[in-house]
Amino acid sequence: CNGKDVMKMTDKELYKFRGDEISMIFQDPMTSLNPTMTIGKQIMESLIIHRDMNKAEARKEAIRMLEMVKIPSPESRIDNYPHELSGGMRQRVMIAIALACNPKILIAIQAQIMDLMRELKEKSNTAIILVTHDLGVVANFADRIQVMYAGQVVERGTAREIFYESKHPYTWALLSSVPKVTNESKEELYALKGTPPDLLLPLHECPFASRCEYCMGICKEKNPMETSLSDTHKVSCWLQHPKAPKVKSFYDKEAK
Repeated sequence: CNGKDVMKMTDKELYKFRGDEISMIFQDPMTSLNPTMTIGKQIMESLIIHRDMNKAEARKEAIRMLEMVKIPSPESRIDNYPHELSGGMRQRVMIAIALACNPKILIAIQAQIMDLMRELKEKSNTAIILVTHDLGVVANFADRIQVMYAGQVVERGTAREIFYESKHPYTWALLSSVPKVTNESKEELYALKGTPPDLLLPLHECPFASRCEYCMGICKEKNPMETSLSDTHKVSCWLQHPKAPKVKSFYDKEAK
């Protein structure tokens, strides 16, 4: 982040980095929020630590953050405990906590309240990393996409490149598994066969090899290098090798 290697940071540097420059909205607010503390105190905590506010200043800012994420009656809600709020309101509190220190990067694990997230992104000038399996949300929200399999990025590019010019078989599988409103056929959705590799064991081959219908001998021997298809579009797949056989892409199959 900003040229800083997070893996080389000391515990003290990480403590300052988390919440200040990068924040995260966890998937389940009920288990992520502290049930013994009011939501106001949980928002105020990071403001006091990272923005050097006193309690009065932090409380005023916490009310403003609750108002920004559209919590009704924030002046009274600030003293509520998590169990006194609805699931949607708890999710908004999590967003308020994550945005309290104006982080440069926000990591979101769940595709909820996307209209609010989009609005807050513009207001706070914060980059959002959305982690999701919902490609419908990705299509309407993301500018750039990274497709991961077994902990490795197998393809990356702009939203248009991934949805309309993808080159990795796993990306094709993801796109083929999404139901289409315009599809009138009763054909079953595509489902991957096999199971993911055991990540506790050393992985020297392509991580997708055992589940790929285009798997070649080399795929089970070496992990492919990343190939640049454009300045923004990159893919790690042996099918991009000049000697690899030509196969029908996701788009060729859709056209049949």
